[in-house]
Amino acid sequence: MAIKVLVVDDSNFFCRRVAQILSADPEIKVVGIANNGREAIDKVRQLKPDVITLDVEMPVMDGITALKQIMKEHPTKALMLSSLTYEGAKLTLDALDAGAVDFMLKSYEGISQASGELASLLRKKVRSIGQSVRTSTVTSTPQKAPEAPRATSASIPQGQIKLIAIGASTGGPVALQKILTELPGNFPIPITITQHMPGTFTGAFAQRMNSLCELTVVEAENNTPLRPGHVYVAPGGKQMLIEGVSSSAKIRIKDTDARLQYAPCVDVTYASAAKVFSANVLAIVLTGMGADGREGARILKEVGATVWTQDEASCVVYGMPMSVKRAGFSDLELGIDAFATQVKKVV
Repeated sequence: MAIKVLVVDDSNFFCRRVAQILSADPEIKVVGIANNGREAIDKVRQLKPDVITLDVEMPVMDGITALKQIMKEHPTKALMLSSLTYEGAKLTLDALDAGAVDFMLKSYEGISQASGELASLLRKKVRSIGQSVRTSTVTSTPQKAPEAPRATSASIPQGQIKLIAIGASTGGPVALQKILTELPGNFPIPITITQHMPGTFTGAFAQRMNSLCELTVVEAENNTPLRPGHVYVAPGGKQMLIEGVSSSAKIRIKDTDARLQYAPCVDVTYASAAKVFSANVLAIVLTGMGADGREGARILKEVGATVWTQDEASCVVYGMPMSVKRAGFSDLELGIDAFATQVKKVV
């Protein structure tokens, strides 16, 4: 059965192009179009789509107001479309907080090319989000009991962990907020975050987290020393590496390589952390599409580090953590609400 999508934007041209692009995928069926938030609410009631593509800024009723109402009445997976501005980033983060699961940058030029990179990414995101809806509603097939983890928090010696390195993609901002807001300001070690996100958004995300957390959350800058109680968010469009020795490690920010699919890339950060901190790393792989983090987890396991992954039930998209678990690199699988408690036990 095709994934049912409602397209919402105040531009008729943009709606038509999005609908055409999505309809080119046999797994997707566009069931309706709305031009403002109020229409979106009415059509969600009528059409019951699996996924909504929702513009952030619209007349009559904006996307965030509409999303809050939709999530109250008929919770639906929403993909936000946002402009590449600081204000657009702030609004998009508000939308994620209101219940949206992912976002894409809105580009009239990019959306005009049905076979272009942006069109392909749009279809991929909608498929992934839609498939996660179907997976979460399937209850008729008995699920295989999860394998017992190879390690638990009790098996990590107190004081062994010197760095926590977190990787995330789709659904990551909300998952990260759940973890970081539960950690104390006097947390004794540094934390790095590699979240798939554009450059404008990572700065806004770091500021938002800093306002919500006792920890000090900043967008990482080149040559910044790693300090206890600080969280360093990799800047979008760049790569974040850890360099030096563990007692005086620093962050290095470098331009990305065209051969790398992601910028920032979880694998890159993990591999560098393995060189500097060896077995003293706790890597956490959260919700997200694809397999970024799997190769980095392999390198970390080779030096004796610990890897935890988010469980399927609490993921928006069970891609990245699934790839790490299936490769045999996950020591412990946890629901998102359990991470902070377990982290405090081992640090």
